[in-house]
Amino acid sequence: MNLLVNFLAYQFVWFACVFGAIQGMPWLGTGSALAVAALHLRLTGHPRRELGLMIVAAATGFALDSTLASNGLVSFASGVWVDGLAPHWMVALWIGFATTLNVSLRWLTSRPVLAAAFGAVGGPLAYYAGMRLGALQLQPLDIALAAVGVGWALAMWLLAMVAGRIGAVRRLKEGT
Repeated sequence: MNLLVNFLAYQFVWFACVFGAIQGMPWLGTGSALAVAALHLRLTGHPRRELGLMIVAAATGFALDSTLASNGLVSFASGVWVDGLAPHWMVALWIGFATTLNVSLRWLTSRPVLAAAFGAVGGPLAYYAGMRLGALQLQPLDIALAAVGVGWALAMWLLAMVAGRIGAVRRLKEGT
């Protein structure tokens, strides 16, 4: 998948998830994320490895967002099946994010410390934007954003390591 198309597809997923949650139609975002993930799997030469990365991202995101929710730091506008757990659209958003890790964010996979720094800044910015649009609430704001930053730093370090291994295996098999 082309770098620009991959980047734009993820932006589409992010907005679909956020606006679906705001409008009380969280399945809009979940469906969009799963459609982009299916397209990604169809276009990649390594669908099993990419699916594995998506599963790791979904589990990581579910754990992080559920921890934030169960501690009262974040609450979601819609899509929550069980109080204290991440809504399905947030987990789908993590799956959509995984599609970028070996394409438009591939440059981070060999730099896990930089990936962690990217997560420490980018995660809170995304959650803050989602809050300003009405998809979630962060309370108290400063503590919640700090927790999101720490969580995303750890998540990005892990995901960069996993994606890097997938990419290294692929490059070895392809001889590049």
